[in-house]
Amino acid sequence: MTELDRLVAVMARLRAPGGCPWDAEQTHESLVRYLIEETAELVEAIETRDATAMREELGDVLYQVLFHADLAAATPGEGFDIEDVARDTAAKMIGRHPHVFGDAEAADADAVVEVWEAQKRREKADRTSVLDGVPMQMPSLLLAEKLVGRAARAGLEVRPSREVPEDEEALGDALLDTVVAAAAKGLDAERALRSALRRFTATIREAEASEPE
Repeated sequence: MTELDRLVAVMARLRAPGGCPWDAEQTHESLVRYLIEETAELVEAIETRDATAMREELGDVLYQVLFHADLAAATPGEGFDIEDVARDTAAKMIGRHPHVFGDAEAADADAVVEVWEAQKRREKADRTSVLDGVPMQMPSLLLAEKLVGRAARAGLEVRPSREVPEDEEALGDALLDTVVAAAAKGLDAERALRSALRRFTATIREAEASEPE
């Protein structure tokens, strides 16, 4: 038994009859907050370069994955387990890396991205909008970057209206200053950005609707 097998067995034991009552009562929905918290703690460990904390938080995120897979295995209508998750993910990664596992060529990272996106489009051929698959509950700055990329795919040219600092530290200070200035005026910077993103999303959909058939 590998240590990963052992962790899977621990999870199964906790949720089995006679195991932990709290674990047995959980649902996918009730666990969402813990998945978000554990992911945030992992990000913190990565960004602070704390290898000890990273090892612990990776384990906590992995445990959340195992928890959801174990729940799915016991939930009527879902019926998949961690082996199915691993199998599907391996197949996806092989399919999206034909330059490694197939005959495609990709000489650099930019070419890899092109191969990845092309394969993804083939897999998701039923999608009708560049916005399909974008989780709108992403953190607002990450969502903004994602939407700008999707806008380009919809044929929208998004040009900056102001200059920004050349390095990320200065950019971070500028963003923080914007939040401080907004707060001083009683404005909610997060809500303002998310409102702007909703308007931007509508603009992208309008651009898609106006494309010739």
